Amino acid sequence: MTRTGKWRFVLCGLLVGICFASRLPEAFAGDSLVNRKAPEFVRKDLSGARLDLKSLRGKIVLLNFWATWCGPCQLEMPVFAKWQQQYGPQGLQVVGISMDDAPAPVRRLVSKLKPNYPVAMGDATLGERYGVLGLPLTYLIDKDGVVRAVFQGDVEVNSIERELKRMLGHG
Repeated sequence: MTRTGKWRFVLCGLLVGICFASRLPEAFAGDSLVNRKAPEFVRKDLSGARLDLKSLRGKIVLLNFWATWCGPCQLEMPVFAKWQQQYGPQGLQVVGISMDDAPAPVRRLVSKLKPNYPVAMGDATLGERYGVLGLPLTYLIDKDGVVRAVFQGDVEVNSIERELKRMLGHG
């Protein structure tokens, strides 16, 4: 490749990257689910049990999209399990959706971490409906099925817990 050809290639890549990156926040903001009904879904969890988001109405749902290769996701899981135990009697239901391509690594990690909440496999359709552009991604859904908060990326879990407590009526 000539020197000019290399620069054209680099410039073209930069332009494509800039265009793509500039559309991500806009796309996410435009598709924001906050104050809208959470998209309904039915999945089988890893144990084969039916997981129907609509059947969780009446509970506060912490819906967490994650993957086995995501370090921050793995750090959140034990915290979410603790919250399920602590706040479950007050109406919390944690639901994990793995965005891994195959269930085998998910089963291994779930076997190791032993979350006390259902974990199901996600797919591109569910990811698109929830605007999954990066992981972790956590939604707090109220008792009526309305999304009240979204936490994208490596977030301080204290900020999630503050909002969760507020939704549970703790302040």
